[in-house]
Amino acid sequence: MSDGLLVLFNGIAILIMVFCLYFPRHGRKDMVVALFGINVGVLGVSFTLADAAVSAGLGLGLFGVLSIIRLRSNELGQQEIAYYFCALALGLIGGVNVDSWISPALMGAILAILFIGDHPQLFSRSRNQIMRLDTAYTDEAVLRTDLETMLGGKIRRLQIQRVDLVNNSTVVDVRYTSDSGTSSND
Repeated sequence: MSDGLLVLFNGIAILIMVFCLYFPRHGRKDMVVALFGINVGVLGVSFTLADAAVSAGLGLGLFGVLSIIRLRSNELGQQEIAYYFCALALGLIGGVNVDSWISPALMGAILAILFIGDHPQLFSRSRNQIMRLDTAYTDEAVLRTDLETMLGGKIRRLQIQRVDLVNNSTVVDVRYTSDSGTSSND
């Protein structure tokens, strides 16, 4: 199978995974750019390592650098991790001499995916919050109704993380669609 067909199939697969599977089920828009960025970055690194006369140790070392950045830095959001990884992938792809059109195409794909996946208009009404409420909710239906009223939107998913009956509080991870058209910075 040609490299072009493999890239096309990968593109179709990641689009289906993100837009038909992940986002409708989990509703976390900050993961859209992370999933696209990681996918295209790994694809670029894989093609580069497969076509170039470099050892697999170099590729694994670059992935290790990403882990070190994650562990030694202030906590990064999913978008920042994707940008870091894509920056590493771009550097590797650009730094290895591959006699093919695939390197420039993969660099363009990485940039296009970051542009699309992190665009402010993409899922602009989707929100994600971890909330600490001053009521101990033991009935999820009541919690859902109260959250929809508080947040002014439709709850897509909620996950109760902690209910404290002594201190009368609930911690919940809630993903919802805002009724307002304003953009968020999730």
